[in-house]
Amino acid sequence: MNAVPDGRSDKPRSVPDGRSDKPRSVIGVLALQGDTREHLQALRAAGAEALSVRRVEELNSVDALVIPGGESTTMSHLLREFELLEPLRRRLAEGMPAFGSCAGMILLSEEILDAGADGRRATPLGAIDMTVRRNAFGRQVDSFEEDIAFDGLDGPVHAVFIRAPWVERVGANVQVLATAAGHAVAVRQGRRLATAFHPEVTGDRRVHALFVDMVAGRA
Repeated sequence: MNAVPDGRSDKPRSVPDGRSDKPRSVIGVLALQGDTREHLQALRAAGAEALSVRRVEELNSVDALVIPGGESTTMSHLLREFELLEPLRRRLAEGMPAFGSCAGMILLSEEILDAGADGRRATPLGAIDMTVRRNAFGRQVDSFEEDIAFDGLDGPVHAVFIRAPWVERVGANVQVLATAAGHAVAVRQGRRLATAFHPEVTGDRRVHALFVDMVAGRA
């Protein structure tokens, strides 16, 4: 099995932040489906330059990418329709940092269980060495909220789970940051981060701030 790139080697595309000599990271949010606006707001509040990504040239202009929640099979289809699937795989293989929430976690995985019907399956991007079970916590009516401990953050995170996945296997280089119902729901590998829940909807910016620090090499 090939090693999964951890996001350390990709060439930065940062821009000056207008406040100091330090460059500010440019982080894209995949804008095909899901809470794009909320992720953009959270990233900007955490000090990043944030922009929507729908085209290859936009993908190539960013330092890192957030893949939001949504429907993982639909997002996989749209990645193909917008001719982004292979360019995204290429950027990830080059080491681009990435953060996926809910469906984004599913897509960043190396293996997806219950990936959907033939011809409309969720497509793993192989960015984090983990196996994820899609819709593991149940259907929309089984959505729930819970305060969970999150390694590296001061105090619990209020986690919103909506048709959420969970992680069934992690590789040796993957750190489990949070669990719920006995399953991993937040993981990190190098400068890759994934959560089964939606930190963008609560107003708590700490998870996004962690990712911004990861992209900048501060965490």
